[in-house]
Amino acid sequence: MPPLITPLKQMIANISVITLSLFILSYVGILLFAYIFADKMIFPYNRQPEQDPAGTIKLESALGDSISALYLEARDRPKQIILYNHGNNHDLIEFLPMLEDFQANGFSILCYDYPGYGSSSGSPSEAGVYAAADAAYKYVTQHLGYASESITLYGCSLGSGPASWLAQRYRVGQLILEGGFTSTYRVITKIKLLPTDKFDNLARLPLIKCPVLLIHGMQDEVIPFSHALQNLAAIRSPKDYLWLKYASHNNVVEVAGSRYWDKILNFTESTVPVRIAE
Repeated sequence: MPPLITPLKQMIANISVITLSLFILSYVGILLFAYIFADKMIFPYNRQPEQDPAGTIKLESALGDSISALYLEARDRPKQIILYNHGNNHDLIEFLPMLEDFQANGFSILCYDYPGYGSSSGSPSEAGVYAAADAAYKYVTQHLGYASESITLYGCSLGSGPASWLAQRYRVGQLILEGGFTSTYRVITKIKLLPTDKFDNLARLPLIKCPVLLIHGMQDEVIPFSHALQNLAAIRSPKDYLWLKYASHNNVVEVAGSRYWDKILNFTESTVPVRIAE
């Protein structure tokens, strides 16, 4: 019997080495895949509109990109503005009707296209998006003259990343995240699998001091509703939420109807959160 012990131990050791080697190779493979293909997966936009919407302005980012932006002014609240960070696969031309809806509901609004989106120059990347968001914020404060406390940052889907980044970086009035993720990688992995991540809202939200409103469809097929619950738990500042039982990722406004506009109006005019689940 004793002579069998050494070969058995050796076999177990060999299996352990092989298992560890396969794990390391798999993990390195995942890292390489993320490094090479992450941006292509995060930024699938590949259209090039023939013309800009009337009134389009050009901003220059710190990275040298020419960023297209659109400002619509409403007279109802001359001292308040929404800085809108739109979702993926959108541009100003496509998003113009929504911007006009904001204006019709009494909100002045500025929206911009990410690098490589619409007529904005450059190629999309996390750094490029942050630089574009920063250029938009500085235009709102330095050129349009809005006080930082009068700015409501709105981030829809992908836009939740730059909106949260701005809210951590600058003092603002409020932050609204619609269909926001915990991070882009965790949309796929569900947990933090890699040491690096892109648009890590979950790490950023506890550091944000302004009131935060989360809006999310409970049937969201792109950014699971679980992301909204995790983000809500991470927020330490005053917070509010609007959960829409029958909404998916792209029909939040249609499903919510007047409740959507009432919620945004009440939130931007009050710092006292009233939590509503619908």
